[in-house]
Amino acid sequence: MEVVMATFVLAFAIATSIIVMQSGFKSLDVARSTTLASQVLQSEMERLRLMSWSEIDALTGSAAVDLSTVITTDPTITSKFTLTRTVADVSGKVGEMKEIILSVTFSTVDGRTLDRSFRTYYTNNGLYDYFYTVARS
Repeated sequence: MEVVMATFVLAFAIATSIIVMQSGFKSLDVARSTTLASQVLQSEMERLRLMSWSEIDALTGSAAVDLSTVITTDPTITSKFTLTRTVADVSGKVGEMKEIILSVTFSTVDGRTLDRSFRTYYTNNGLYDYFYTVARS
């Protein structure tokens, strides 16, 4: 009877530890994916920061960004993440200021869909213009 009870307790301990490990691996996947999503967003944000006002002004509406042109080192990243860029005029500042929203969507190992986003404002004759006029002279 003692051996049966000990076997039951041991089996229960192993089964619960496997469940805890699965949960830990899912959490680890979410953390890794969130970090990669933030890096994808930051990479695209830096690319946009290097654009001139005329290039930003030409961007309109919402469009999917081809990640294979931004991230060339790992094709699994480009297949796992979807990046969308939305550019709109700021009301009252049409032709002077743009609001840019970058949103990345990805799926976790357990099939959940998560998203992260960055928002910034780009102004004509602002800090970005300084890079093109003063810093490059």
